[in-house]
Amino acid sequence: MKVVKVFCLSMVLLVVSCSKKEGEEIQPTLGTITESVYASGVIKSENQYTVYATVSGVLQKINVTAGQTIVAGQTLFQIESDKASLNTENARLAYQLSDEKNRYIQDKIADMETKVQMARDKLALDQSVYNRNKNIKKYNIISEVEYERVELAYKNSKSNYESTLKQLSQLKAQLKNDQNRNSINLKISKKSQSDFDVKSAFSGELFDVLVKEGTLVTPQMPLAVIGEKNKYLLELDVDENDMVKVIVGQKIVVTLDSYKGKVFEAKVDKIYPIMDERSRTFKIEAHFDHPPAKLYPNLTAEANIIVQTKKNVLTIPKSYLIDNKYVLVNEDEKRQVKIGLNDYQNVEILDGLTAGETIYKPK
Repeated sequence: MKVVKVFCLSMVLLVVSCSKKEGEEIQPTLGTITESVYASGVIKSENQYTVYATVSGVLQKINVTAGQTIVAGQTLFQIESDKASLNTENARLAYQLSDEKNRYIQDKIADMETKVQMARDKLALDQSVYNRNKNIKKYNIISEVEYERVELAYKNSKSNYESTLKQLSQLKAQLKNDQNRNSINLKISKKSQSDFDVKSAFSGELFDVLVKEGTLVTPQMPLAVIGEKNKYLLELDVDENDMVKVIVGQKIVVTLDSYKGKVFEAKVDKIYPIMDERSRTFKIEAHFDHPPAKLYPNLTAEANIIVQTKKNVLTIPKSYLIDNKYVLVNEDEKRQVKIGLNDYQNVEILDGLTAGETIYKPK
């Protein structure tokens, strides 16, 4: 008989339990609600960049290994540059030959400078004679024929002086142009040859070497990844629908697959003001307030950017909301409510419901 009573009691409890579960009635609660924006991304080193060559050719030698500390200007890769070396040598020979040609032009300039001086002296003399005869012509002391002869001599001297002066100017310009052209050609050839040595843009750590010796490399082929040592940031992607809520300085809650169960805090430092058309996302950068002990480039991260937080607000679970504007009262009666902030679980009730009322979960 005692066993029967226990069985009956168990059945009663089961019925009550099922009845309560079926209705799932609750009352709104006062609490804190935080609105956030989801973002995902990766860990990057400060100033991380991918190294590319500026020329095509066979990779002759790799001078570095992954994990190595490097300095700015250090040669990382050497690309076969026999043709570039020959071009440089040809440019050097052309520059040397131009020196001989330039010495010849310099001699011509010296001769022309002498001719200019002689033409200047003759012009000064003929101009003096012309001016003197011009003054006495009005007294009829000089014949018209003699005056015209003097005038013609002056004009010829002036024309000759201007001509020699122009020739001198052209020779000097030719000399300058030849010197500049050959010097520039030599510099270009040397620069082209130096392009076959791929160097680091700044000091840091070489994270990875992406090619092997003997590979035919092109300017489109990544060779290595470099970044600052022990300095990391978060590079996150935010959906275009949420981007208008994000501003610099906002707090971020971050989780990493490499640190399961741990939560880290960061802040938005930079927003890139252009959308990626393929992913329809915006890129932002953030820095940890207190970074994990160990980080590596390209670790995956998930984040929630805190948009705003409200305390002592009336909230209900999202699952109790119908069409984002109704709740169930008396199990089957819909009532319209006005909502505010919401997070992944709860939603703020601004109007239409009080803390003491009971609502029911929709079936």
